[in-house]
Amino acid sequence: METKRLLLVDGMALLFRSFFQTAPSGRFMYNEHQIPTNAVHGLIRHLFAAAEKIKPTHITICWDMGKDTFRTEMFDSYKAHRPAPPTELIPQFELAREATEAFSLNNAGVKGFEADDCIGTISKLANGIETYILTGDRDLLQLLNGTNFVWLLQTGYGNWKTYDQQIFIEEYGIEPAQFHYVKALMGDTADGYPGVKGIGEKTALKLIQQFDTIDGVMNGLDELTPSVRKKILDGVEMLRLSEKLAAIHCDVPLNWSLDAALYTGADEKANNFISANGMTGLSRFARHTGFITQDPFTLI
Repeated sequence: METKRLLLVDGMALLFRSFFQTAPSGRFMYNEHQIPTNAVHGLIRHLFAAAEKIKPTHITICWDMGKDTFRTEMFDSYKAHRPAPPTELIPQFELAREATEAFSLNNAGVKGFEADDCIGTISKLANGIETYILTGDRDLLQLLNGTNFVWLLQTGYGNWKTYDQQIFIEEYGIEPAQFHYVKALMGDTADGYPGVKGIGEKTALKLIQQFDTIDGVMNGLDELTPSVRKKILDGVEMLRLSEKLAAIHCDVPLNWSLDAALYTGADEKANNFISANGMTGLSRFARHTGFITQDPFTLI
């Protein structure tokens, strides 16, 4: 019996990464409707390259469904200072969904939650199936366990920094499930929550290595230096909020099943999408990786 392997893709991370990899050169590429296609082209290429290595039997791409989530309800500055997407990227959000559907890929997303939360929930629902998470976001490292693996995008196609649970422990000195405590202490400038002012990653890691959790840190305040103790006491309210913001929510009410994520291969819809969007290079790359072949349809 073939081993089941689930590939979970952070769609927005791949889309943004693909756009900015090519945007400096102005290589946007356009389809017949004059919609830029560079980010979508890169998204599919990243996915194919990962699939060639992982050889998944099941694939789901997870998406953010708008900027308003339960985190923005808790903290209105959450991700509020991120710049607006470039003009050339905006129409590619919908085109990306068209592309994944054309390639018969399962999509998931729930309003009020982020793609990270959907990935966390699905990895939990997968119930021990070998699961590979493709992303550019270190936050997802907290999902590492004996069957979950995280591949962080690096520069270029087919380049990742791969993590399993043991590699993470050796690098950080804590368990993956403790990583959000570190993020709560140090904050995240990209996501817009400050954590504890004056505490960086190095100090945050030492605190969690010593005390395990935020509760442990609070119970061990007498063991801290006066300077660190004062910083934590002065920022305790934001620390507690940051702890909630940093944790991936693994109980999203989404409609997902392993059967729905089964990848059975692309069909004529993929060929039509490639043709309509002038992505002949993508068809050659897809054939080279073996992700799709000339059967059941003829690639351009």
